[in-house]
Amino acid sequence: MRTVSRRTFGKLVGAAGAAGAAGAGAGTLLATPAYAADGWVATGTAVVALSSFDDAMKSFMQARGVSAGQLAVAYNGRLVLARGYGNNSAETIQPTSLFRIASLSKSLTAAAVLRLVQDGLIGLDDPVTSVLDFIPPTGQSVDPRLPQVTLRRLLQHLGGWDRDLAFDPLHGRDHVIAQALGVPLELRKEDVLRYMSGQPLQHDPGSTVAYSNYGYFLAGRVVEKVTGMSYEAYVKQKLLAPLGITRMTHGKALTRLTGEVSYRSQYTGRTVLDDSGAIVPAPYGTFSMSLRDANGGWVASAVDMVRWATMLDGAGGVLDGASLAKVTAVPSTGVNGNGWYYGLGWAVRPFATSGGTKYNIWWASP
Repeated sequence: MRTVSRRTFGKLVGAAGAAGAAGAGAGTLLATPAYAADGWVATGTAVVALSSFDDAMKSFMQARGVSAGQLAVAYNGRLVLARGYGNNSAETIQPTSLFRIASLSKSLTAAAVLRLVQDGLIGLDDPVTSVLDFIPPTGQSVDPRLPQVTLRRLLQHLGGWDRDLAFDPLHGRDHVIAQALGVPLELRKEDVLRYMSGQPLQHDPGSTVAYSNYGYFLAGRVVEKVTGMSYEAYVKQKLLAPLGITRMTHGKALTRLTGEVSYRSQYTGRTVLDDSGAIVPAPYGTFSMSLRDANGGWVASAVDMVRWATMLDGAGGVLDGASLAKVTAVPSTGVNGNGWYYGLGWAVRPFATSGGTKYNIWWASP
């Protein structure tokens, strides 16, 4: 694909979603939003030739009770479809509405580390201990295998932490960490780093794939230590701005950003944002968006994410060919029976063609 122009994006995802760029070279553009008899709402420019996407989204969402969603499709470097979907009359989802993207944030973090490597500031096989200081709580010690955790292993989920055998320090552990360290809530990033510095690894680094939010948390701290910038500021300046992406940002635990959707859940829990012990709706305070910045803290629209994906084709000069090859490089271990594996920030499945090896690449958010 070639670079997706700002003009193309702007035409298709204006505030009313009714701009007049042709989609897929055919089809009639319909006025939006469109309200179906069953209460289903679709916004953005409808493209008759691509109506099967609308049908698929409706079936998928209604079968699972999903009340709000988006879809964006690019073809040959051009955005050809941008739609918002929902059945909640209280909130109309636009193609430009912002959603928390959770673990899709990891692709940004991996790219940030790769950009630092590309610029000669660090190496992928540098130990994380050569960049960050791991100082455990009094009476505890650092796992002697920690110097074997390289930046590459962090990004490929090969660092040695296994939440299934131990715990995830970024989900449901805040109160335990605060009590252990004698610090108040909300936890700071340095609190998590200190606490985890005294915890053992569950695997030898490089031996076992185990999905690790903490590994990407550390990668974010590496970006900050090397650049002297906040992780968010670096990503926006070096990765998003060259692609013309301006609305992606870090989400807030309690405050909805302009254009951000509201989140609903049947679950509640104890807040981790202060020591009040208040019971709050799960999306608003049972986890810290600040701590999750590098592993799951971004908000974006589907259109933003499509534009971000054009980075894989060299758009914006964000990553060069050598860096992009590292994204899809086969890890030392962890290729599953279907041939897919965790690359650097993305799930990857290679396949052979007459023109050589190609790759299916997608975001993984377990």
